[in-house]
Amino acid sequence: MNDSRTPKTLRHLARLLACGLALAASPAAARDDEQIWLNVTAMGPVSGNLLYFAEFQARGGIGDDAYRQLNVRPAVGWRINSQVSAYLGYVYVPTDINDNRANTENRVYQQLGWSFGKTAIGELSSRSRLEQRFRSDGSDTGWRFRQLLRTVVPIQSNPRPIKALATVEVFANLNTTDWGARSGFDQLRSFVGVEIPIQGRSTIEAGYLNQAINRPNADLRVNHVLSIALFIRR
Repeated sequence: MNDSRTPKTLRHLARLLACGLALAASPAAARDDEQIWLNVTAMGPVSGNLLYFAEFQARGGIGDDAYRQLNVRPAVGWRINSQVSAYLGYVYVPTDINDNRANTENRVYQQLGWSFGKTAIGELSSRSRLEQRFRSDGSDTGWRFRQLLRTVVPIQSNPRPIKALATVEVFANLNTTDWGARSGFDQLRSFVGVEIPIQGRSTIEAGYLNQAINRPNADLRVNHVLSIALFIRR
């Protein structure tokens, strides 16, 4: 890594996180919660350009707010070229709060991933996702768009270094539904942590995630999350 570029890169990583932290620090952010998210993801080729993706994520609240949620996310994809891949997937999301089933959500989504390779701000990639959301507590279909930017910067000089990692993901609802979604800004997730190589191409990603959620007619909800994820790559 070019050492002369490191300070500029770290400043950029800080700016990526700043917008999320600014929301969290705003006076409107009256509801803060602590959570743990644990994630296992497997991905790789099936045959030729055909890809698979399978994710299992458990989320839990800490303290009096007994929040529990699962995200089960299988998908099939196609490698368009060495930089771009497209996916079609499904998500099952049951949520419990204080021992009561709040809702069950099913989603269908379409996703486009793009790897930009090495840039002045590290190894940059993006993920664009369009979701169709179906909830048990309503009959409308919610449409939501999500845009994620991710950058990693090696912090060691060996062939398989530990890397500093930062992501920013913006969520926008495209319509209003009878189960509570409101058109416009939905949430912002900002993450900073490390990517640790393990066997083969697999990695562990661990760090802090700030989730700022827009709640119409209520205070902004901010979740402070310890996020630990295992990525198994073939």
